[in-house]
Amino acid sequence: MPFTPFGPIVRRWPLALLLLCACCSSGCMHRRLTIRSEPPGAAVMVDGVEVGYTPTSIDYTYYGTREITLTKEGYQTLTVPLKLSTPWYQCFPLDFVTDNFAMTKINDRREVNYALQRENIEPTENVENRANNLRSEAMRTDGMLP
Repeated sequence: MPFTPFGPIVRRWPLALLLLCACCSSGCMHRRLTIRSEPPGAAVMVDGVEVGYTPTSIDYTYYGTREITLTKEGYQTLTVPLKLSTPWYQCFPLDFVTDNFAMTKINDRREVNYALQRENIEPTENVENRANNLRSEAMRTDGMLP
C-alpha cells in the first residue's frame, strides 16, 4: 500500500462528517399552548377533542386557527376561535433551518386566559308560569287554526 500524507485524514473524513451532521441536526422546535380560565377547573376542548381541565397545556404541531370550548357547571359554555400566528422564524424557508439545524431547542410557548360568565338560572316558578300561560293560550286558539 503506497504511503500518502493525507491517508489518516481521508480515513477520518467520514467520521468527522457524521459528527458534524449529528451536531447540526440537534435542532428541535417545541410548540406548547397553555389554556387557563377564571374560575379554574373548566373542561377544555380543542377542535372538538377534550384535552383536560384548566389550567391545561397541550403540544401542537401546526399554526392556524383553533376552536377552544370551555365548559363548567354553573357557567355559560364559552366557544372562541384562537388564532395561533406563525412566528417569523417558522416561515418558509427559515422553518426548515430552525426545525432541523438550530444548535439549540426553540420553544414557542403561548398562553391564553378566559373568564367564564355565570349562568343565568331562571327560577322554576317563572318557567312553570310561562309554560302554563303558553298552554292556556294554545287551548284558547286551538279552534282558530285552519
